[in-house]
Amino acid sequence: MPTYNLSVNEKKYAINADAQMPLLWVIRDIVGLTGTKYGCGIAQCGACTVHLNGAPIRSCSFPISAVEGQPVTTIEGISSNNTHPVQKAWIAEQVPQCGYCQSGQIMSAVALLKTNAHPTDADIDAAMQGNICRCGTYPRIRKAIKRAAGIPFKTNTHGNQ
Repeated sequence: MPTYNLSVNEKKYAINADAQMPLLWVIRDIVGLTGTKYGCGIAQCGACTVHLNGAPIRSCSFPISAVEGQPVTTIEGISSNNTHPVQKAWIAEQVPQCGYCQSGQIMSAVALLKTNAHPTDADIDAAMQGNICRCGTYPRIRKAIKRAAGIPFKTNTHGNQ
């Protein structure tokens, strides 16, 4: 098997793996970082979202051979103690229910705010559309993204947007 040189959360790894091994399995099974979750396995749910060169990708369908030499950031890499502004907003807005999709949701939100510091509702919807939450916490996710961006969140009399 070939050896691939990876940088995951700014730490270097030499990985012996099949060229088609999904990055998700490298991160979870070889590197040992389990914050990134397996969801659908076909890049449709977003649970496995990580950053490659700062951009969100679905690690379940991205082969290791396509990532060599490029920095990978996982949920563990954005903050080791939940102090990233998006993580703090997630906690403040009590976003997670079952929590399974949340690392992927947070990684997509972080990527959005890196490129758009003050996203509109439409921007948030567009950036987050590939991340599925079976618990339906989308209003809380939007509220947390706005909190992290410093944007006031408007609610109606029922507490919904």
